[in-house]
Amino acid sequence: MALRPRPGSLVLSDWQRSPESRDYFNSIMHRNRRKHFGLLEAPVLPLQAAADTVSYKVFVSGKSGVGKSALVAKLAGLEVPSMHYETTGIQTTVVYWPVKLRDNGRVLLFRFQLWDCGENALRKFDHLLPACRDQTDAVLHLFSFTDRSSFDDLSNQITRISESAGSNVKLVLGTKFDQFMHTDVTERELREFQQAWAVPVFCFQSAGGGTGRAGLADIAPLLNGLAEQLWTQDLQAARLHTC
Repeated sequence: MALRPRPGSLVLSDWQRSPESRDYFNSIMHRNRRKHFGLLEAPVLPLQAAADTVSYKVFVSGKSGVGKSALVAKLAGLEVPSMHYETTGIQTTVVYWPVKLRDNGRVLLFRFQLWDCGENALRKFDHLLPACRDQTDAVLHLFSFTDRSSFDDLSNQITRISESAGSNVKLVLGTKFDQFMHTDVTERELREFQQAWAVPVFCFQSAGGGTGRAGLADIAPLLNGLAEQLWTQDLQAARLHTC
């Protein structure tokens, strides 16, 4: 089993707050709002802020209503829908996120291509799940703190997705954490699950943050954590290749 990096051990956790990061984060902002990038678009960095881009495909998995589309919208700086609508078919969203490596000070621009597909569409059309799993680098497994059944389904979800997704990065994300007072999942159950499955577990709020620079602090822990996991996976693959 691949070793998981300790949070903050590979990338600087709060680097987005530092003056040094301004040029990099300005490239993904426009008038204090996040820029929206198409599949063929990329941030334009000034010469003094050059960075290599590393691209990854990330599949967002979970039961209907846990907040997959809301999560993707928040990560991309889009307005979060006020009402729940089932995603029809596959929707892809590109998110860029600059990080600075702790050991050598190298700056990398992570390009996450997020794949989101509605649960009903996955059940109705057999070809959608293989398309989502094909050449996936990471899977975000979502559950809602206000939906006990979505937590109970996590083990089946991870097993089902991992059948053909290979040894990719796996993260578990609990949504609607700001409604923790009404949770159906206890902290003890969360710790036991994390230990049993050896996967990082993140908690995400369903409200707050916004689409501007202030919202970066809300998404930084998850995107930095995802970047660390993926970069570790690449380093381990490179070591195996050279052996």
